[in-house]
Amino acid sequence: MSTAVIDERRYARLLVKTLPRVIRTEKENERMIADLEELDLRWDHLSREEKELAELMTALIERFESEHYPINLASPQERLGQLMEDRGLTQADLWRLFGTRARASEVLKGKRGISKAQAKRLADFFRVPVDLFI
Repeated sequence: MSTAVIDERRYARLLVKTLPRVIRTEKENERMIADLEELDLRWDHLSREEKELAELMTALIERFESEHYPINLASPQERLGQLMEDRGLTQADLWRLFGTRARASEVLKGKRGISKAQAKRLADFFRVPVDLFI
């Protein structure tokens, strides 16, 4: 997004409306996640300024969560499970990313690993680095 030209006045209005700042509490994190989820629902129809704001909000959330919920020692399936729990998602919300309901079930139960293609789709979906799932 950083290479796209944005309307600074429009972006400033969005910043004033949402007031993104360093997240220090769980309550602030939950508010930021809720605001980001609203943008995610309209992702294909967002302006460049809204996408820039979403990128900023994602960075703030990732910073807070990496400090408060380290998942480096977790398996890719555990990381996926945590992301799903944090966002209130179920297997039914994600099965299409795996191709079939059965394959999604196998991955979530740890009976099957996450393929590189699935890891890429999951990373795009959650807007996180792909290496979380590899």
